[in-house]
Amino acid sequence: MTADPPKTADLPAIYDQRFLASDRDRRRGIWLELARYLQRYVPRDARVLEIACDEGGFINNIAAGERWAVDVRDVRRHLDPAVNFLQADGLDLPTRLSAASFDVVFMSNYLEHLASGEAVLEQLRIVRDLLKPGGRVVVIQPNIRLVGGSYWDFLDHKTALTDRSLEEAGQAAGLETVELIARFIPYTTKSRIPQHRRLVRAYLAVRPAWLLFGRQTLYIARRHEEAT
Repeated sequence: MTADPPKTADLPAIYDQRFLASDRDRRRGIWLELARYLQRYVPRDARVLEIACDEGGFINNIAAGERWAVDVRDVRRHLDPAVNFLQADGLDLPTRLSAASFDVVFMSNYLEHLASGEAVLEQLRIVRDLLKPGGRVVVIQPNIRLVGGSYWDFLDHKTALTDRSLEEAGQAAGLETVELIARFIPYTTKSRIPQHRRLVRAYLAVRPAWLLFGRQTLYIARRHEEAT
């Protein structure tokens, strides 16, 4: 029998223990550099959505024409005032947001929290429908093939994904792979690897280092252009 995922009401207690307030500045510095790197996939005039935004590490730091963020918790206090926030479950977005209305959808460390592979596939179908024709989804995702048993060190991890199964799910959802980097960044910000902003920037600039330390996958896919 599979255990039910933690309820929304349980998440604050779990995350308060996992993500200490004393580490917030360090995490913000890491995300500042990650967003700086990921900007290459996000046009500066794009309408961008982040699903499961947490404290907004990506959406607060990405340059875009219009920014939206979604989370099951009310995290507005952590978000830039210019970010449009919607408190919602990612699987409920078809009833909350207009189809074909975003240029880029971003997700990080989210899909593994869904209850099953079918839920992952459904979420990617929803993302596909939210994207404009030609729009892109950008995913950062722990890769169980590289992480091993440590994947289950977090209570709310429910579905195992590799770079290959993530791409397969995307293709089944009607997305076309643009880029798939199996080894991108380390698994957790709690690693012993130095994480000063300058070191993060240097790491992202030296791709051979990804082969040594990368345990999370970077997946970029697009919605097919539709014939007019």
